[in-house]
Amino acid sequence: MEPVTLTTDRLLLRAPGPQDTDAVYAAAQDPDIQRWTTVPSPYLPEHARGFTEEMVPEGWADGSMFIFGVFLPGDELAGTLGITMRSLGEGEIGFWATKEHRGHGYITEAVLTAARWAFTTLSVDRLEWRAEVGNAASRAVAERAGFTLEGTLRSALNSRGVRRDCWVGSLLPSDLELASAAPYLPAPTRPV
Repeated sequence: MEPVTLTTDRLLLRAPGPQDTDAVYAAAQDPDIQRWTTVPSPYLPEHARGFTEEMVPEGWADGSMFIFGVFLPGDELAGTLGITMRSLGEGEIGFWATKEHRGHGYITEAVLTAARWAFTTLSVDRLEWRAEVGNAASRAVAERAGFTLEGTLRSALNSRGVRRDCWVGSLLPSDLELASAAPYLPAPTRPV
């Protein structure tokens, strides 16, 4: 698939390219990004080049991962967001915000925009979010975007060789008043 561009009143979501390598590198120097995400630590210039020149275009080309840079007017990087396809109709979303642009709702807005796109274009029926327990900022974004927190998965993340617990949540098309690609039959709310 060719990369797409999504817009909101405040944001431009597009695939980061080689022209964004320096901005990605600078943003990923933030200790919070290195602590709470899966980016390498220390984050070196070659990691940023590999991200913008290989990972992003290859993910779009083979349909395995759809990475967006979250840009403000003037092409200033506010963060990144990726949807990794896990199985038919199911994707996992991950994101980070640059330090100077946290707390403005940009990533929540980007998550909702990308989720609508995934539900309507990719026929995703479940978008899953995971974050290491303790990553309160990521959890706040997910909850503001309408994700339902489903629980804690023990030893479900490998963070630099250490197994850690993670929170997991989901967003369904119906949460955004959209139709699902496949029928959904929820479990009864009371015991049978």
